[in-house]
Amino acid sequence: MSSTSPEVAARTARGLEPSTASGAPVEADLGWALGVVFRRYVKASAEALDGLPGGPRGYQVLATTSAEGPKRQLDLAAQLGVDRTVMTYLLDDLEQADLVQRRPDPADRRARLIVPTEKATEVLCDYERRLRATEEEVLGILDESERESFRLLLQRVALKANAVDPLHNACELAEAENPTGR
Repeated sequence: MSSTSPEVAARTARGLEPSTASGAPVEADLGWALGVVFRRYVKASAEALDGLPGGPRGYQVLATTSAEGPKRQLDLAAQLGVDRTVMTYLLDDLEQADLVQRRPDPADRRARLIVPTEKATEVLCDYERRLRATEEEVLGILDESERESFRLLLQRVALKANAVDPLHNACELAEAENPTGR
């Protein structure tokens, strides 16, 4: 019989002790951990954003334009890493739901500024509350200071990763890899 420390026994009782396979716990693998947390967050956030046109992308459009002000449609698509054609359909849906308006850009009449409506502010507040509850559920094992540290550390890692391998428009990447279009 082996003895178990009280901490390990408590973690095991809560189902939180890593299992071992081939002598090393898969739970110690960064890719495994990121994948599990990402899957859970994506599933829970999709449920939280149910009913919002475009789901997570629609939320990003509303959050970005509400926080940063009106943006040109193409600039918004580039910032969010959304194909410009997909962005057009997304904005059509958000406009139909009275959440955004397309207004002419005074600096360039050919361009359109995406402006959130008054209704968007109300809707955005509701979805932000839902997403906070989702974060609480996903990160619930951590206390508040650990959650804050986790968010800050993850943001730093993400910013560095994005600087090394920036988010690009998928169509632009495909064209760069195959400039002849064949």
